[in-house]
Amino acid sequence: MATLQPAMKKRQVIANSNKTMFLWIAIMSAVVGICAVVAYFLFQQIVYKSSVTAELDDTSRILKESTTNAQTLIQNVQVLETNQALNTAKAQPDEKALQVILDALPADANTLALGSSLQQSLLTGVDGVSVEGLTVLPFGSTTALDGQLPFTFVVRAKEANSLKDLLHRLERSIRIIDIDAVSLEKNDNDYTMSVEAHAYYQNAKSVTLTDKVVPVK
Repeated sequence: MATLQPAMKKRQVIANSNKTMFLWIAIMSAVVGICAVVAYFLFQQIVYKSSVTAELDDTSRILKESTTNAQTLIQNVQVLETNQALNTAKAQPDEKALQVILDALPADANTLALGSSLQQSLLTGVDGVSVEGLTVLPFGSTTALDGQLPFTFVVRAKEANSLKDLLHRLERSIRIIDIDAVSLEKNDNDYTMSVEAHAYYQNAKSVTLTDKVVPVK
């Protein structure tokens, strides 16, 4: 058998070394690539966990503030129950003082309650004044503004002072009423007054807990 020459042995050793080096470079490149992917994945997880933690901290802060505000609100409500002005203005002796506030600014657009209050209380009981007409615009009317309940009425009286007393009654009403326009006509026997006005209501507020999803970027 022929023996390899020293030069051929050297070239073979170099070739084998090159193959081994290439194999190790390929392995290390794969390892570096895998490490880069794992590192990027871990970085994404850290960023996402940080976002979730930040949202949790914000939620905890809001809950603490809400708890503090709720305690303050409860204390203020308890103080209002002892308010002399509110207790004096109660419609019924057994009602709570806060009912006066609810009557002054209802939580919904109850046009029937407004019409009943006008017809049975505010526009009646004034000497010499008779109600000729009353119209309360229904909820959802295109002429009604948000938070306002427009209404019109026509009254008749023999004395102008009687009509003045009626306007003073509306002004002293527990329920907030603004008069937009007044028209007064006089004939030989009496006065006729047409009034355009509006009352107010405030939509009730609700507090609910909701879920918030932190998106994965």
